[in-house]
Amino acid sequence: MRKSTLLATTMIAAFASACTTMEDADMNASAQLPGTAEYNPEIPEATSIFAELSPLYMHAPQFDQVSDEEWQGIVEEAIAIQLAEVDAIANNPNPPTFANTLVEMERSGQVFSRAYGAFSQVVSANINDTIAATDEALAPQVASMYDSIYLDPELFARVKAVYDNRAAMAMTAEDAMLLETTYDEFVHRGAELGAEQQAELRQINERLSSLSSQISQKITTGQNNAAIFVSEREGLSGLSEGQIEAAAAAAEERGRPGEYMLSVSNTTGVPQLAQLDNREIRELLYRSSVDRNQTGEASTLPLIREVIALRNRRAQLFGEPSHANWQMYDRMVSDPAMAIGFMSDMVPALRATQEREAAVLQERIEQDGHDFTLAPWDWQYYASKVRQERYALDNEEIKQYFVVDNVLEDGVFYMAEQLYGLTFEERSDIPTYHPDVKVYTVFHDGEEQALFYFDPFSRDSKRGGAWMSNFIEQSHLLGLKPVVTNTQNIAPPAEGQPALATWDDVTTMFHEFGHALHGIFADQQYPSLSGTNTARDWVEFPSQFHENFAAEPEVLQRYARHHETGEVIPDELITAIDRSSKFNQGHSFGEVIAASLLDMEWHSMDPAAQAPDDVMAFEAAALERIGLRSDLVPPRYRTPYFRHIFEHGYDAGYYAYTWTEMLHHDAYSYVANNGGMTREMGDRIVDTFLGQGHSKTYEQMFRDFTGRDPRVEPLLEARGLIAEDDDVQGIDGAEGAV
Repeated sequence: MRKSTLLATTMIAAFASACTTMEDADMNASAQLPGTAEYNPEIPEATSIFAELSPLYMHAPQFDQVSDEEWQGIVEEAIAIQLAEVDAIANNPNPPTFANTLVEMERSGQVFSRAYGAFSQVVSANINDTIAATDEALAPQVASMYDSIYLDPELFARVKAVYDNRAAMAMTAEDAMLLETTYDEFVHRGAELGAEQQAELRQINERLSSLSSQISQKITTGQNNAAIFVSEREGLSGLSEGQIEAAAAAAEERGRPGEYMLSVSNTTGVPQLAQLDNREIRELLYRSSVDRNQTGEASTLPLIREVIALRNRRAQLFGEPSHANWQMYDRMVSDPAMAIGFMSDMVPALRATQEREAAVLQERIEQDGHDFTLAPWDWQYYASKVRQERYALDNEEIKQYFVVDNVLEDGVFYMAEQLYGLTFEERSDIPTYHPDVKVYTVFHDGEEQALFYFDPFSRDSKRGGAWMSNFIEQSHLLGLKPVVTNTQNIAPPAEGQPALATWDDVTTMFHEFGHALHGIFADQQYPSLSGTNTARDWVEFPSQFHENFAAEPEVLQRYARHHETGEVIPDELITAIDRSSKFNQGHSFGEVIAASLLDMEWHSMDPAAQAPDDVMAFEAAALERIGLRSDLVPPRYRTPYFRHIFEHGYDAGYYAYTWTEMLHHDAYSYVANNGGMTREMGDRIVDTFLGQGHSKTYEQMFRDFTGRDPRVEPLLEARGLIAEDDDVQGIDGAEGAV
């Protein structure tokens, strides 16, 4: 055991460490209360590799020092320490102050943060049976830990005492934000509920965490199991030689030599559907994707029904009219009706666009001499033909210019250098959780700023999608710089072939690095307000904002070089990429809006009503109510594999991608109209929102950058849902749209 001395001298130290944000005046009226008593609570000693800050550069995790079997003991010990630290704060006999309550809470949990941050990335990016079992065992324990913190009456009483006295306190804006968000989080998590309600809430939260872990693992299993095998090479007509070789290698790895394996994506759509000439193979691949996780060992349906029932019951405990109302309490958009209305208002124009596009594609089918009716597995194939004919844009052709390492180092990193003065140096001395991972030191104007991990390629041990996470959160209070990671699922190359990215992979790389920049430029006192610790409908704004720079000619011409000749991507291809940006919006935007509204359908129901017995019947009825052509353009994620809303915390929040798309198009219009990609612009971006974490309100940060409230028109223009003074029409979706 170790002793933690929480007394007057500790409070002085807390004030000293917070000198960058706290004013000289006393933090609150408690300073006039009688003198403090010495308080030496006992805290368990950590024994794991995460007991202290790592000795590696910037305290990078020591992945090479942890075996799979050790993770459970490591995290359980960290949970015990976190609870002891918080218990010590709650039971401090001294009067509650900002320093001995709020600041000490920010200091607590460092062992847990280090251990669980590293473990969570292993779960997501390199899972195996041992890790999966450990995750399932730990999930309810972690949920219970948070309930023990937020439902602790003594701790809440201290937080509330400081909160109620806030008018008498001298605080900086970040101090005030910490107090406000901490108090709101306690209330949101049930601190004001009665004892019986809290007991039920604990049971609900533990079960939900367990279900989340199970659903996540089943989604990964379902995606792996949904791969199809083609016995004849002729069935892969339309794919490139590199893709065919990769398919053969994947099949052999799965124990089926001589065949060809086509994997599905984490999304409903599969990129190869745009290329495969064989309609039967297209249908087989599409159906395998869209029907996954509905039967057998990988079925998520009974778990999802239970999740919905438990979420509704929790909303009842809080007296909320829906789970969405409970969940959206801290968002930029806090009213579910506003989020639903924002998207629903676009449905009529989007439906009309889908109908026009379907007619164009049906006509294109008939031009080829076929008499079948357009089906969902045909859409992307014929859209690709129209794209190539109309814009001379062949996705497989442009892919030859996007070597993964070049996109990162000559594109993403170049953009970061020009805008922000960042430079990068690859390291070979940092252990990682998988050989694919690269690590870079990040310098800002020559000064060490952060550590950046990049894990690009898909594998069976990695869940689908792309994400950014922190191993170390930036905090001036704790003296920590950020250690961040980007993870993607780019198709790995066949042996001896270059690693090539699609245009979607490229924009995703810029997107995820936007998240990384949000963490890299974090400049906050408190870890809970640092970097990406913001609301769902704000955190995607900086990431989507940085997607725009992928197509900046100055950036594109540096990284887009043919992998064989080194030739810079031709101007006509750049023009084609730009002109086709509004192409096929009925599909690309339609699948996102359908998924977003499906999420809200699941989470806006009356919590007193019984959860639907038939998950797929509810989905079908919901899609009918939404009113888009989901028979031809299904949602980006169907309910059984909608990981965002059953694991990632985007329940009643998937709309955030469209909301923040509105923000980023409007914000980028400010960039375009005020000098473009300059260092002066980069400094403004950092000073107004990228480096602000949650130290200000989201509305204020947007106004600080643009000088105005957000406008929807740039989004509508970018998506082709508003007429422009150009010749874009028909399948592009602009003609008569809005």
